Amino acid sequence: TITNANFDPAAITGRISATLAFRQRICEHAATGCLPATLPPAAAWHPGSEADYGAQAEAVGVLSEKNEDIRSLLALIRLGLKGLSAYVHHARALDRTNPAIDAFLIKTLAFLASPTRDAGVLTALVLEVGTYGFKAMELLDKANTGHFGNPEMSKVNLGVRANPGILVSGHDLRDLAELLEQSQGSGVDIYTHSEMLPAHSYPGLKKYPNLAGNYGSSWWHQKDDFESFNGPILMTTNCIVPPSAKAEYRLRLFTTGAAGYPGTTHIPDRLPGKAKDFSSLLALAKTCKAPTQIESGTILGGFAHHQVLALADKVIEAVKSGAIKHFVVMGGCDGRMKNREYYSDFAQNLPKDSVILTAGCAKYRYNKLDLGDIGGIPRVLDAGQCNDSYSLIAVALALKAAFGLDDINKLPIVYNIAWYEQKAVIVLLALLALGVKNIHLGPTLPAFLSPGVAKVLVDNFGIGAISNAEEDVKNFLVS
Repeated sequence: TITNANFDPAAITGRISATLAFRQRICEHAATGCLPATLPPAAAWHPGSEADYGAQAEAVGVLSEKNEDIRSLLALIRLGLKGLSAYVHHARALDRTNPAIDAFLIKTLAFLASPTRDAGVLTALVLEVGTYGFKAMELLDKANTGHFGNPEMSKVNLGVRANPGILVSGHDLRDLAELLEQSQGSGVDIYTHSEMLPAHSYPGLKKYPNLAGNYGSSWWHQKDDFESFNGPILMTTNCIVPPSAKAEYRLRLFTTGAAGYPGTTHIPDRLPGKAKDFSSLLALAKTCKAPTQIESGTILGGFAHHQVLALADKVIEAVKSGAIKHFVVMGGCDGRMKNREYYSDFAQNLPKDSVILTAGCAKYRYNKLDLGDIGGIPRVLDAGQCNDSYSLIAVALALKAAFGLDDINKLPIVYNIAWYEQKAVIVLLALLALGVKNIHLGPTLPAFLSPGVAKVLVDNFGIGAISNAEEDVKNFLVS
């Protein structure tokens, strides 16, 4: 269950039915004692038909827990598990697994199905979810780099070519790789959109001559971006904005993996040892016009931990000399609300001796601004997708070691995170589990934080909200 992923009721109920059938097979093969009387309701419930799914959701959904602090802690755990599961899913697509993470997921889901609702136990579990979230991000980092090499500093084209194209959005790098391979020599170019931008920095992906560039902006601009692109669009994971009934690009929208939308063509999952079949996208692309150009120039990316640490001596010297006084972590998610203009304003108001470390689609608020560099070090270091927040943590830990510090909070790093959904939640929990304090969240604190739980986070971790960009720059960057 991931944000803005699947709007196809038939696909969702199909997954629920398949899960229930799988649960039944487990029960049939389990040891004696696997009886409804011995199982929690979540494991024993049997619907009469698919029509019962909605009623069950009402009965056991989020608001069924009446204690707001317990409900808040449960929400942190569940959303954290969802984000963790998304990263594990992407790693598994690249043949990387970690049995310890899988066991933790099973154990925690079983615990959530039990009647235990002790606030102290749940609070400890929140941080344990963060610990395993960090392990999941590390696992995915190894999966990505193991398949496609370490990201390297790369200029990405923002313009278009004369060939017809296919636009790929979402997060799944294996889908992109298979599409690039199948489209070689076809006369069809492949463009990335939103969270796929970092693909251009992987040696194993940018080697393809028909990886043409990045088109458009973050996920919520997709209605305009997709309309002007003219060719097929492939949604590989999430961040679908439901198209209007009049949107012409509906006929060009394809989904795969967890993504789905009624009336679109869904590319089936790959069979063992085989690639997905993207021939239908290629066939359609050849009948379409080339993309309409909406911008020009290039953008710089590829600053995952391996690339930043290759510049470590230069960065450390800049810190020691005072040329760099602050690092500002501005990862997270973008959104359509006007108050997210705050992040553009914040970036522009930062003093010129500060460097932004970013990952996720929040970067589209400032990654095309001309913020310059410090002694050849770009002032915006883009580590990649939201899951590449692992790189931001790895860089912080490396700087802590380089400066011989005993506490990560002694580094000149400010955290100003734009939260939106479960992947941002697991990144936040990972930071808390590592002991990072004084993280600022915006544009507002998550609605699922009760006043009681918010107070615990403020008292123990210094979690804070944002106000206005100019004042926050002054307050956050106190030397």
